[in-house]
Amino acid sequence: MTAARFEDLLRELTPQVLGTLVRRYGQFEGCEDAVQEAVLAAAVQWPAEGVPDNPRGWLLTVACRRLVDQARSDRARRARESAAATEAVPEDVPDTDDTLVLLFLCCHPALTAASQTALTLRAVGGLTTAEIARAFLVPEATMAARISRAKQRIRAAGSSFGLPDGPEREERLRVVLHVLYLIFNEGYTASSGRALHRADLAREAIRLTRMVHAQLPADDEVTGLLAPMLLTHARSRARTTAAGDLVPLDEQDRGTWDRELIEEGTELVKAALAGPTLGPYQVQAAIAATHADAATAEETDWRQVHALYLILERIAPNPMVTLNRAVALAETEGPPAGLALLSPLDADQRMAGHHRLLSVRAHLLERNGDPAGAYALYRRAAKSTASIAEQRFLESRADRVARRAPEVPRSGRPETGHG
Repeated sequence: MTAARFEDLLRELTPQVLGTLVRRYGQFEGCEDAVQEAVLAAAVQWPAEGVPDNPRGWLLTVACRRLVDQARSDRARRARESAAATEAVPEDVPDTDDTLVLLFLCCHPALTAASQTALTLRAVGGLTTAEIARAFLVPEATMAARISRAKQRIRAAGSSFGLPDGPEREERLRVVLHVLYLIFNEGYTASSGRALHRADLAREAIRLTRMVHAQLPADDEVTGLLAPMLLTHARSRARTTAAGDLVPLDEQDRGTWDRELIEEGTELVKAALAGPTLGPYQVQAAIAATHADAATAEETDWRQVHALYLILERIAPNPMVTLNRAVALAETEGPPAGLALLSPLDADQRMAGHHRLLSVRAHLLERNGDPAGAYALYRRAAKSTASIAEQRFLESRADRVARRAPEVPRSGRPETGHG
């Protein structure tokens, strides 16, 4: 078994084993620690001794033993000890896959969005605390404390292990989808660090979303979330040069896009849009499909893209949606129309000084014949992002403007721009 397949197997089995333990013993924090110890044991023993015939059963047996050991060593948990210690180590592993239940638990409303994301990656994604810490560029101790606090909050909230009913289930599912969406976005375009993207995080988000889709295939929003993930991830190879520099969508070599992912994503878009209701992820899926349909950047149906962003803006208002609509509007009606649409965003505190707003306005000013304004805003945008790859790209755009318009002062003060 290759190292990659070995890692995939452990990540696939981790939530299944954890779900079985939590369902049986009801103590999420202790069960999660026991499963992580079992996974570490497998990482040491399986490469040397071979993968057992029943790897899931092996992990469950080891995790149960760890849990019993923990109960025996903790005098403060005597009541729980006798219940756990009298349990026989399971010989038969139930076929129930509790991955979706675990996702609901990790996305408990008592947790912050950051804690929901971290706990999901740890408990359901099977990532180690060190891996999650590296992904979000924080010390391992900080991430460990965040995950520990999240588990304690879940315990304090007294949440039962099971899917909620009715409206609560629907509301919690939306939180699950949002967390998966955040994980994918952080993987596709890292908010900080040297690399433009974290392919491991993007792939993990896709894997987890596939799990949810397998259990809820009729949910159009679940399908709608998986589709744009696949269609967007299909462009990964074309997004950077060999040196790691960002390549914008209109300059990408579309021949390197992953056609299998595009075909799969396109079929999912059709399925998602066939339902009676329309949610934000379905609209985003349709937008991604429109870009994927264009053989060249010039063939992009920008009127359709703009119409879809207009729908998205109405059903899920968000300044980033308006920002993207401005780009599409500029393609159909010219840069001045796009710039006018950006103006109200200046009053939105969520967008104040945001590098994406600055960079989009710089791009439209450049197209509108204002190189000085574009240069100043590209420089401001570069200073406003923690992503080194995006910094390099924005600085290169500023340099390009300066080369094309020698009259632009290279020391142009950002404060005098159109930001």
